[in-house]
Amino acid sequence: MKKLLYLIALLPAVLFAQQAKPKTETITLGGGCFWCIEAVFDGLDGVISAESGYSGGSIKNPTYDEVSTGTTGFAEAVQIKYDPSKTNLDEIFKVFFTVHDPTQLNRQGADKGSQYRSVIFYANENQKKIAKDIITKLNNSGAYDSKIVTTLEPYKGFTKAESYHQNYYENNKSKSYCQYVIQPKLEKFEKVFKDRLKKKK
Repeated sequence: MKKLLYLIALLPAVLFAQQAKPKTETITLGGGCFWCIEAVFDGLDGVISAESGYSGGSIKNPTYDEVSTGTTGFAEAVQIKYDPSKTNLDEIFKVFFTVHDPTQLNRQGADKGSQYRSVIFYANENQKKIAKDIITKLNNSGAYDSKIVTTLEPYKGFTKAESYHQNYYENNKSKSYCQYVIQPKLEKFEKVFKDRLKKKK
């Protein structure tokens, strides 16, 4: 009986702990080199983590060398975990379409191949609907000279890329790719979404 009373007394504290734990949601995106997309979303308020990896293929534990052949079906992707009380899919997709060119088929700039395709890996029908809606709006708005070719593909899994790909921009700012490819995307993001940036610690 004492044990039962103890458990009952403990229950409100357990429920409060569960409620207090921040809820997270996840979306996986591909928009060219994952270094670029990761660097951008690392700066968006509400994003808890952005990890570079591979999605869309079927082989187990793909490596960078395998994905780079363009024959595996995988895309370089970034898995974004976010707090839905601070940001949402609509904003995330707006950032996504701002920092890469969704009208380029299987390439972004000099990076060519299906592994660099513009793609949204939807995990449920709600994600798919929101993605379709924003693509339709952008196409109808004439925001781009050409039609958006971003594909909507069902999420089949995500393999985190090798450790040297994580936080690549932060760890390699002096390298030419970071200065001439990633930095301009970051500057555009920070200008357009200046009120939505994470506060620097």
